[in-house]
Amino acid sequence: MKYWIYTLLGLFAISTFFACTNSEELLINDSNKEVRAVFFSYIELDNYLNGKSDEEQKRNIIEVLDNIKSLDFNKIILHVRPFSDSIYKSDYYPISKSILNDKGEYPSYDVLDFFIKEAHKRDILVDAWINPYRISNLKDISKLSSDSIYYKFPDSKVTEKGIYLNPSNPEVQDLIVNGIVEIVKKYDVDGIHFDDYFYPDKEIDLYNYNIYLKNGGKKSINEYRLDNVKSLIKKVYSSIKKENKDVLFGISPEGNIDNCLNNSYLDVNEILSHDGYIDYIMPQIYFGFNNQTRPFEKTLNDWNNLIKINTIDLIPALAFYKSGNSDKYALSGSEEWINNSDIISRQIIISRKNNKYSGFSLFSYNYLFNDNYKNDNNIKELENLKKILKEDTN
Repeated sequence: MKYWIYTLLGLFAISTFFACTNSEELLINDSNKEVRAVFFSYIELDNYLNGKSDEEQKRNIIEVLDNIKSLDFNKIILHVRPFSDSIYKSDYYPISKSILNDKGEYPSYDVLDFFIKEAHKRDILVDAWINPYRISNLKDISKLSSDSIYYKFPDSKVTEKGIYLNPSNPEVQDLIVNGIVEIVKKYDVDGIHFDDYFYPDKEIDLYNYNIYLKNGGKKSINEYRLDNVKSLIKKVYSSIKKENKDVLFGISPEGNIDNCLNNSYLDVNEILSHDGYIDYIMPQIYFGFNNQTRPFEKTLNDWNNLIKINTIDLIPALAFYKSGNSDKYALSGSEEWINNSDIISRQIIISRKNNKYSGFSLFSYNYLFNDNYKNDNNIKELENLKKILKEDTN
């Protein structure tokens, strides 16, 4: 009798184990695992999906994810809304041209859903990457499609960076938040991701600011702009958590902290000191060790020290794309990426020493896997990267 009881208990334990592990949650629940992320931008979407048949698109997506897995990476930052458009069928945004098939149509399958399911099969997390305000890199309105968001928001503006939504317009904030809630409701994403495209210039909101002053507002223009961005971020965070508390929200601002505050109006001091804004910060520390004005190690430490609470992780974004290329903005350090082929691996090793560190990300997929983007240096850089990724960092 005891034999049968023990046998049944054993079978129950085994079945319970497989029930728990035969899902996509192994990696997702491993909070101690080092984040190893790669950006997959609209440029990559253009390369691997645009103009391809549905089956070729699927084969390319699978190859992309297999390549990412081969490096033992565990997160893809997937561009789902690069230009106020979407790679999925949305109630709020027009379809992105980047994923139109060889017939010029949205494919017969759900691109985002396919990406997510195939990624999760490989224990790869998917963060949906969104540019909240950007409509176009172009400055010619006539080149916009007839269904562009631009025509729904007449206070959008042509700037030096392109065409942008007005960050001070409350209806713009509602649009962005509603679009994000739509993603979290419809798709099994692991995170929502903003990059560094916030305020596009210092004129886009002047009309709104003057109305604010006429109505008795007392804030300076800088305070007004910082509050507009903080308001959006807070709304996004709370809306995500209301739908699914396990979905992370992160931001990848430019690495220059002063520019974040004074040009993009992203109040990094505030959002990294209080709960309710983000789960991770992924600063684009696209600088070498010898960068004359922003040396990597000091910049990394500055970001680490800005984080005042334990609920926010530091995941530095690193410039794999610079390998083998001159960096004129580094001034006296402009040739560092040409003269060295172990910069990224050293940056990861150094980053791991910071107390807020939880992983790294690389920009971008093409420079890791597309032969058209490779040079002798980044091939060597990739080999050095592979060596350190084999180490047990946990």
